[in-house]
Amino acid sequence: MGIRETLVDHFDLADRGADLRTELLAGLTTFLTMSYIVVVNPAILAARGEKPGIAVAGASYAETVQMLAVVTILAAATATLVMAFYADRPFALAPGMGLNAFFAYTVVGAMGVPWETALAAIVVEGVLFVALTVVGAREYVIKLFPEPVKFAVGAALGLFLAFIGLQEMQVVVADPATLVQLGNVASNPVALLSVAGLFLTLGLYTRGVRGSIILGVLLTAAAGWIAASMGVQSPTPGAPLAPSIPAPQYDISPLVGAFVRGFRNVEALAFTLVVVTFFFVDFLETAGTLTGVAQVGDMLDEEGNLPDMDKPLMADAVGTTVGGMLGTSTVTTYVESATGVEAGGRTGLTALVVSLLFLASLAIVPLAAAIPLYASHIALVVVAILMLGNAADVDWHDPTHAVPAGLTIIAMPLTYSIAYGIAAGIVSYPLMKLAAGEADDVHVGQWLLALAFAGYFALRTSGALASI
Repeated sequence: MGIRETLVDHFDLADRGADLRTELLAGLTTFLTMSYIVVVNPAILAARGEKPGIAVAGASYAETVQMLAVVTILAAATATLVMAFYADRPFALAPGMGLNAFFAYTVVGAMGVPWETALAAIVVEGVLFVALTVVGAREYVIKLFPEPVKFAVGAALGLFLAFIGLQEMQVVVADPATLVQLGNVASNPVALLSVAGLFLTLGLYTRGVRGSIILGVLLTAAAGWIAASMGVQSPTPGAPLAPSIPAPQYDISPLVGAFVRGFRNVEALAFTLVVVTFFFVDFLETAGTLTGVAQVGDMLDEEGNLPDMDKPLMADAVGTTVGGMLGTSTVTTYVESATGVEAGGRTGLTALVVSLLFLASLAIVPLAAAIPLYASHIALVVVAILMLGNAADVDWHDPTHAVPAGLTIIAMPLTYSIAYGIAAGIVSYPLMKLAAGEADDVHVGQWLLALAFAGYFALRTSGALASI
């Protein structure tokens, strides 16, 4: 039996209304739409100058970026392979946008948690996710999180990503009076290139061009290389307008297993908050993405549920655990999978193609270190705009929903923390229900969560935990 016949037989294409050519094209389509993560995830996670993140001792920024690119690819390929063969679904996974920014800017940066400890939190979250998936506790856990907070998280994450992206693009800059303001865009080559690249990318996306995000990032980087060759200089010392392509670096041993060191000197409260935040966002993003993408492919049952959803959830959990062990942030199912499903992907063969294409992209790892930060962060702003639509699901006419959702969306970018945004929504939800005389609608677990987060806020802002 040849490869073609083996694939057709293993994934049962004929009985599921699929064919080999369509599945292959669907996999290629999904990969093109999410391939930007190979460049963007390392740029977000790697520390550089005052930018927080993973700083590998003895390694340069370019070497660290390449290590992270390799780890990103391996984590995405592993999780998507599990999706292909265990879950047999056309969904692809990779380190999640938003969660990678939370890892670098909030956990490592604002909270001062060592990056090894942040990786340890991801491994714990992954193991917890595996355990809950095995025992079928998904429904119970999801009920603990208030509905308006679930609907608001996507939009809040979008604003958080946009803020980070616009800062790295030097479009939004610090101001002593107003905290932030518009930068000198017209006189700053980085900001000019960023704005031009952003609108180019949005135009490509609006036109329906496959791979519009990665194409926009690469074209912006190319424009930067051309400008640098003409003598244009970056206004930021140590951050050239066009980094050179470094020598290949595939040794990831400094990252693999680093999470083990992270368990030393763990501060219980801060560590628990980080784990809960990673888990909550990952859980909601995965469940929501799976349902939304499955709806595009008409895979839901009569009650609107995805049959055997625990299997795709397990792929996510395994990917997160493996990713944390390798040295990257939380892995989650990508909404870009919808492009492949729209192209006709219906089986795990689509996911298999995505996984193999991720592995093939190992050949271009050095390119990831040659993409300037301002170009890679264009992807954050584009993704942010797409995520804002999630707020439409909030019942803004009901104050008991509008207040928690609004506080989540406001607090997340302004406190520079996904955790604080979610906590603001969780704390306010039972209080608003109590004020409206609807306390019976609040689960006891929601009260416990609110009390726990309120207690953490009290400790954190009183200075008692100033060192974490």
